[in-house]
Amino acid sequence: MSATQAALTQLLPLAGDTFDKNKVTPGILGFLVFAALALGVWALMKSMNRHMGRVDFEEAPDPVAPATPTAKPTS
Repeated sequence: MSATQAALTQLLPLAGDTFDKNKVTPGILGFLVFAALALGVWALMKSMNRHMGRVDFEEAPDPVAPATPTAKPTS
């Protein structure tokens, strides 16, 4: 038996049923990760709004096509 297996067999009884498995929560680390993700999404949305405000959606006329269609006279 190796040293790590011996250490594991000694620690397993300590990690037994000392807590209620139905009441385990993510804790402070889970909250901090969720808060960091929420803050990142908020910053990205704010940046996207700022960049979308700078976009000019007006289309420029096609330089090759005539500006107004000309009607041919019918005679």
